[in-house]
Amino acid sequence: MAKDGIHPEWYPEAKVMCNGEHVMTVGSTKPEISVDVWSGNHPFFTGTQKIIDTEGRVERFLRKYGMASQAEAEGGDEKK
Repeated sequence: MAKDGIHPEWYPEAKVMCNGEHVMTVGSTKPEISVDVWSGNHPFFTGTQKIIDTEGRVERFLRKYGMASQAEAEGGDEKK
């Protein structure tokens, strides 16, 4: 069995807080965890992520790997 007095206290119902709101409950060695970003407000998970095309890098990548025709079919080529 585990030795007494060498392990941190375990909180099975630790609250994860984001911007002052309780977002989830997890097990942790701290009773409350404060985070800036979580899956509920991250642009990748919410579907609001936008790809910023700097100097045509996205288009160049799509052409390089043969995905340019897919992007054009989906409406990705907005410059023309």
